[in-house]
Amino acid sequence: MTFEATAVRTPAVRTKLPAVGTTIFTVMSALATETGAVNLGQGFPDFECDPKLVQSVTDAMARGLNQYPPMTGVPALREAVAAKVEAMYGRRYDAGTEITITAGATQAIITAILAVVRPGDEVIVLEPCYDSYVPNIELAGGTVVRVPLVPGTFRPDFDRIAAAITPRTRAILVNSPHNPSATVWTREEMLRLQELLAPTDVLVISDEVYEHMVFDGQPHQSAARFPGLAARSFIVSSFGKTYHVTGWKVGYVLAPVSLTAEFRKVHQFNVFTVNTPVQHGLAAYMADPQPYLQLPAFYQRKRDLFREGLARTRLRVLPSEGSYFQCVDISSVSDLPEEEFCKWLTREIGVAAIPLSAFYGDGFDQRVVRFCFAKKDETLRGALERLSRL
Repeated sequence: MTFEATAVRTPAVRTKLPAVGTTIFTVMSALATETGAVNLGQGFPDFECDPKLVQSVTDAMARGLNQYPPMTGVPALREAVAAKVEAMYGRRYDAGTEITITAGATQAIITAILAVVRPGDEVIVLEPCYDSYVPNIELAGGTVVRVPLVPGTFRPDFDRIAAAITPRTRAILVNSPHNPSATVWTREEMLRLQELLAPTDVLVISDEVYEHMVFDGQPHQSAARFPGLAARSFIVSSFGKTYHVTGWKVGYVLAPVSLTAEFRKVHQFNVFTVNTPVQHGLAAYMADPQPYLQLPAFYQRKRDLFREGLARTRLRVLPSEGSYFQCVDISSVSDLPEEEFCKWLTREIGVAAIPLSAFYGDGFDQRVVRFCFAKKDETLRGALERLSRL
């Protein structure tokens, strides 16, 4: 049989993620572009980072630092992270054995899950939650156990968390400051989690990418502050969020020696290592702590500007304790479901938002949508001018 006569076909593949389709973030961003709406949907800045950071990376490239770095990350950057974490949270992580540089926080989270979750293991997620958590667990063969945060306040419900823990529970994912609700866990809540997990073998994956965006003078309660949590936690953070360079996709993971060893076994085979000049540039830039120390005030001013404008609309403004998100209750404005309201808002008012229902597995609709205020002041004012018509 000649090649020309052979039937050409693409073999069918049984999907590993049958519930995953086009995300609401892609849908809303495309609709914003199509309609010319102000995009306050996806969580990324529309302003530039510090030129000194760009120059620091450029200098690293010019010095020839363009080949593979160590799999675990450039030593100078791991040392800079260790120094920052010790200064802020009082815990010293060993740069050689307990800190790993990753290709962003999302890669860090899936790597942690793949490192410790086996088929049949249960993993607790607190909904609403970031959209990568559930698919990551499913790819590892784990069973997702969904526990809702308290509707309206988005505080952890420890009675429900305790009830969800079984002998098969391998890990729990926690996120503070929280995306999408903008709540921040208190010291008392972290202590309660520590106490709850103490008699168990449950691991913690603590998503702390908004660690430097905590407002009104309250401190970020990192899992690193609590010995009983730090001993069982993968703590994930993001240079992209902290330094306004989300497209650089560089983050890090803190974990005890034994957990880091398992994490690195997976890390070396799914990304191996991370952009060399960016790592060197970040290490040099971190010599000055002021950019991240000033970040709470930087974003609180934007939050306050945005909230002041929203208060002049019929949208009910919910608390924003941390992150760069602001949630609002739409009940007084529309009877539409959240997703339909967001599409209407984009088309008719010219501002894109994200429905909170997108962060729940069952699409739970509580008449709340999320805006991102990590934008130039003129962008926020332009959006507020349009929202004033509500």
